[in-house]
Amino acid sequence: MEQVIETQQGLALQIDGETKAEIGFSDYDEQSISIDHTFVSEELRGQKVGQDLVKRAVDIARKQGKTVVPACSYALALFKRNKDYHDIWRKDV
Repeated sequence: MEQVIETQQGLALQIDGETKAEIGFSDYDEQSISIDHTFVSEELRGQKVGQDLVKRAVDIARKQGKTVVPACSYALALFKRNKDYHDIWRKDV
């Protein structure tokens, strides 16, 4: 069974109870969160799992009224390519 769960460090995609992908984020300050890492297992690479996790983190930030600091190189690349994230991207850090 596949499910995305919240963890202390962010979100994790679990399949049959085993973490196969994750995104780490935490408060940068009161107005922003920082995405600090992403991981996708070999078997799931190329299936847009990482993109989905970044989108979920962005959705969480939006619901909290926060901006996002994409500190992870993968998240930063997605933010550069996806104009839908430009409104929430905190670039001054």
